[in-house]
Amino acid sequence: MNIKKIGLTALAGSLVAMSAAVAGELAVSGSAKLSYTGKGGNEDSTTTGSGFGMQENIGFNGSGEMDNGMTVSLSHTLHSDAAGASTSSITLDMGSAGVLTFAEGTSGIGISAIDDVMPTAEEEVSNGLGIAIADSATGVAQAGNTYEANMGKTGFNYAYSMDMGSIVLGYSPKNTSARVDDGATSGAGAATESGKSVHVVLDSLVDGLTVYAGTAENGVDDHDTAALKYAVGPVTVGYQWTEIDRQAANAGSAADSERTQASIAFAVNDNLSVSYGMIETEIDGQAQDEELTGFSVGYSMGGMTINAHRNEGEDMGGAANNESEHTEISISFAF
Repeated sequence: MNIKKIGLTALAGSLVAMSAAVAGELAVSGSAKLSYTGKGGNEDSTTTGSGFGMQENIGFNGSGEMDNGMTVSLSHTLHSDAAGASTSSITLDMGSAGVLTFAEGTSGIGISAIDDVMPTAEEEVSNGLGIAIADSATGVAQAGNTYEANMGKTGFNYAYSMDMGSIVLGYSPKNTSARVDDGATSGAGAATESGKSVHVVLDSLVDGLTVYAGTAENGVDDHDTAALKYAVGPVTVGYQWTEIDRQAANAGSAADSERTQASIAFAVNDNLSVSYGMIETEIDGQAQDEELTGFSVGYSMGGMTINAHRNEGEDMGGAANNESEHTEISISFAF
């Protein structure tokens, strides 16, 4: 069975239907990334393979205006990695009344959109340290610690813009982390309640300053975060605090954690940027604090970008002498 052909046919049918309804336009874009990855620390003896890899994405974006002046937009991206075959969203822009988005297969539902807002030349400090760190939103090794997974990958966002910035309400029905097709249920469902969150992004208080704050809960985890990011000239600095409180239903598989992180990024010129960041996580019941550090560099040449980063982790998951190292060099193309 040609699954790709069936999927593209269904996508084309959906886009044609939307175009007929709102006289929309369709744009196609894509990207490709060739990378080499090296591992170290406790992971060195368990890592196999050549280290070379490639990832491709193809995106379809359509939009159109309705008779009442509102705008409907559809975005669908096909990913080459098996973990996320596609992501989709449909957005209704109601002008001064706000923007309503339904998305699936994505990590941008609710508060997960601000789980790590630190400035960086390329990747987050936690990237690639996956053997012991579950997610940058928690910094804890046990299963079930990512708020994104507990929120699910299908849900709604409502964003309302104000003079000072915006406020976003997130809601994810009780479901698994997999996407849900038209007319289908979400299977057995996750062992969580529906996810609910609210966060604000204030970017007009002081020139160069952006303030983030959010809270969320889903019957299993309570998640709170706050961050500051300040840009002056070519330099951007950031600081973020995050706390995860596990409720009784999740106490057996995860631990409470409190994370602080800081980062600085410097734009050497229009094409070259460098950054350095650190994350320290205090994990309930663990004698050691997990410490992560990372350095990134990015160089842009129009449609091609060369990136490199080196991330290191000590006492991963709060376990003494549990070390992780990740080095990656990549070339990306956009079209």
